[in-house]
Amino acid sequence: MDKPSRMTVAITGASGSAYALRLLQCLLQQGVQVDLLVSDAAREVMRLEEQLVLPEEDALAAFLGSHLSVDVSRLKVWGKRDWLSPVASGSSQAGPMVVCPCSTGTLSAIACGASNNLIERAADVCIKEKRPLILVPRETPLSAIHLENMLKLARLGVTILPAMPGFYRQPQSVADLVDFVVARILVSLGLPQALMSPWGEER
Repeated sequence: MDKPSRMTVAITGASGSAYALRLLQCLLQQGVQVDLLVSDAAREVMRLEEQLVLPEEDALAAFLGSHLSVDVSRLKVWGKRDWLSPVASGSSQAGPMVVCPCSTGTLSAIACGASNNLIERAADVCIKEKRPLILVPRETPLSAIHLENMLKLARLGVTILPAMPGFYRQPQSVADLVDFVVARILVSLGLPQALMSPWGEER
């Protein structure tokens, strides 16, 4: 995959807000232009897990820039029904998309092409235009419904990248576990990352 200069990040209501914030920070630090979509459920999870009360769309970019200590001049936040946004159309150059974390409800909606909100529509566009789409589910245990939806999407070329941090690197903190998953996302996007050295290079 070529290194993307623009991409879409969607944050939904699964547990794992820390993954989304770290991913967003890394992308903006690399100068990637990011179209950001945040579900209502994601806002509630962010409040519970990170003690962050996210402002409305028009103030969200500045808020995240301050919280993450990054330049947000290349960050654009879209509302859930902003159908005129570039990510809603296959004729745009919106680039790849990551849903992180991806709730099983969002996973289901994407698998059946529901397109009831901008997150679902943007993912649907990626599938039909054969653009890279990465879903980062965080749920356990997984039911047969969840697994069938993941298999259906994987067969369509979607990358299913569960938030499953490895422990073989002897993580010393929660941040280390978060970085493990975010590093895998960045690699899947064809982007450089310094969060985790490639396996075997330390030896």
